[in-house]
Amino acid sequence: MKRNTIKLFGCALMAAMVFVSCSDAFLEEKKNYDNVNVGIYDYYSGANARVSDVYSWALPDPNGDAGYNNNSTGVADDQAKSTEEYSGFGVFVNPQNEMTITGGTKVVDYFHYQQNNIQASVWGRIRNINDVIVGINGGSLPQEEKDELLGQVYFFRAWCYYNLVKWYGGVPIIKDVLEPVETSIVPRSSTKACIDFICEDLDESARMLEAATTSGGWKSSENWGRVTSGTALALKGRVLLLWASPIFNRKNETERWENAYQEIKKSIPVLESCGYGLHQRSDNVNAAAFAEMFSTYASPEAVFVTLFNIVKSGDGQKNNSWERGIRPANTTGSGKEASAMLVDLFPMADGKRPPLSNTYTKLEISTYTYDADYPFMNRDLRFYRTFAFPGVRWAYAGDPTEENPDNPSYDQGRNYELWNYVWYVDQNDQGNVESGNSYGADNLLANKKGIYVRKRTDDLDVNGSPLYSWAGTDKNGGFAYSSAPYMEIRYAEVLLNYAEAACGANHLSEAVEQLKQVRRRAGYTTADCGLQADLASNQPACMAAVLYERQIELAYEGKRFDDLRRWMLFDGGTAAVDGAPGSWTLTGWDGNTCSYLGFKALNDQRRDNMEFRTQDSFGVGGTTAASDPLRAVTRPAAVDYRQPDLDTQLETLKNFYSSHFVRKKKSGDGRDQNSIDLYIKYLPRYYFLGLAQSAQSNNKHLEQTIGWEDYNKGNANGTFDPLAEEEE
Repeated sequence: MKRNTIKLFGCALMAAMVFVSCSDAFLEEKKNYDNVNVGIYDYYSGANARVSDVYSWALPDPNGDAGYNNNSTGVADDQAKSTEEYSGFGVFVNPQNEMTITGGTKVVDYFHYQQNNIQASVWGRIRNINDVIVGINGGSLPQEEKDELLGQVYFFRAWCYYNLVKWYGGVPIIKDVLEPVETSIVPRSSTKACIDFICEDLDESARMLEAATTSGGWKSSENWGRVTSGTALALKGRVLLLWASPIFNRKNETERWENAYQEIKKSIPVLESCGYGLHQRSDNVNAAAFAEMFSTYASPEAVFVTLFNIVKSGDGQKNNSWERGIRPANTTGSGKEASAMLVDLFPMADGKRPPLSNTYTKLEISTYTYDADYPFMNRDLRFYRTFAFPGVRWAYAGDPTEENPDNPSYDQGRNYELWNYVWYVDQNDQGNVESGNSYGADNLLANKKGIYVRKRTDDLDVNGSPLYSWAGTDKNGGFAYSSAPYMEIRYAEVLLNYAEAACGANHLSEAVEQLKQVRRRAGYTTADCGLQADLASNQPACMAAVLYERQIELAYEGKRFDDLRRWMLFDGGTAAVDGAPGSWTLTGWDGNTCSYLGFKALNDQRRDNMEFRTQDSFGVGGTTAASDPLRAVTRPAAVDYRQPDLDTQLETLKNFYSSHFVRKKKSGDGRDQNSIDLYIKYLPRYYFLGLAQSAQSNNKHLEQTIGWEDYNKGNANGTFDPLAEEEE
């Protein structure tokens, strides 16, 4: 019996490699893998190849901007550039370019993305998944094997739908393999129906994968990285947390929080039975465990993970570009620049917010003095694993002089020190926030960053067996071939989800205990882990502490923009959307999530950068490495995180800064043609995105979201209500 086929555009090679139990004749008959015959589902190897194909289509891809799989992964894309992590206006917060449906800056399209490329199309992925579900169910494999395979596929269908619902609310629910014909029309379902559908798929996934994964994970190490029962329940917890959050829960209905709390709490023993937990190490000097998990295979932290390899060419090549993206240019990288806003926002060493910070004002101020000229002094240990600044050690294994003989070798990277201070060639530019007429030390020159993102690095001092294959003479250079895993969901996030849901449901003591678990791994040793005493009795402060902890623990992992949207922290949820019914008015959280939390709304703020320039007394330099005004100055030893005496090292560095460097503000967010600062402007209708014109043109029965122009109705206001729980 034959059924309809679906076009495939990926993993043909992988499929061929795993069809080991099929006959040569069978392989010859199926040599063109663009068309899949139903017969492959009678072989475990064939069915498993189709499941692997689903992974290749639907796994998060951290190697580019958000869009392909709809989630941000920490790079400086439009989503991350709408948070405190990076400066430079992303499309969501640009005050000079409003997103629209038909003109100007087009609304970002996470609904189709690339509708003419089935593999890059959201609905193409869902159709492929449905095709696999039908195929496996119709095959002759034993039920145990079917469950093992289907459990993975149901997870990915839920993952695809979650990435739609968080942007649009209700979307069409499609469980069948629809043909691309005009009669295949499915309207948008309510958001509640979509949430229920996602949770049903995840419950089914967890049930089906229970036998294979809840006795310590997959039995074969070759299966590490595949989803498990724990993965399914972790995503379910994230989905229910979204449903309880202010963006969808304008009245603050406690039962939504209680449901999320109960489900996440029940998931913890399942996650543990699958082998998940916080990544630990015995010598956790200066939060080494926090750093190590990002360059470790089979870390217990990796609940939902994308794997990579170091293959250098061909169909099997799948490299992680993060390491190359964050390393400085004089190590063959390019570097990512952290905004000064986030640098200044990080907690102090006692776990409290910096004295100069006016964000999270319901949380206690640190007893440490914060001097912005020396931002590295007395900080939460995760600060040092998240950022890199002039005078720190950042070891690696490779020879950057192969690319450029002027690059400092530092014993082939093994003793690399970052000295990214700058000098100017014209003294008049030294105080100009817009001037780029500066050059960085150690051959960084024009390719320098003020403060580097260090998070998720494969640090040689932490991991002595790097996951990259150095290729300094290759055209792609140094760190291009890295197999470091990318964790989309890690165990610490599950604990933070647990904390947030517990807080929302008023189980405050449980919320605090989850925060303590996360902080203990980060190096806190006191009984309170630096958390203020009233969190177990003060719900607004407790929730602020949870969101602050999420911002720090998950920085540069692609989670912050979702949190800002969920909690409507751009404006507190106070602004109205044109045409929205009264049910959109935020009545919970005192009608303003920002004031409730003591959080300073991001709208009308701006993010700038910082750099450390040479003091005026050293004069100016030129455009070459040899023109460094400090070339004759003896530098102190770079701060070495392997050594426990961190405070002593930092004090020495501070003294060097005081006599040689000046912190300089560098313009980050845009300025207008008159060099007047521009400020973040996130419009209230962006909390729920409108459907792009192409989506409406493709399906004229799709209702447009309230607040957006309906292309099919002469640009009249949309009529679909993402907050309506019942379909009309």
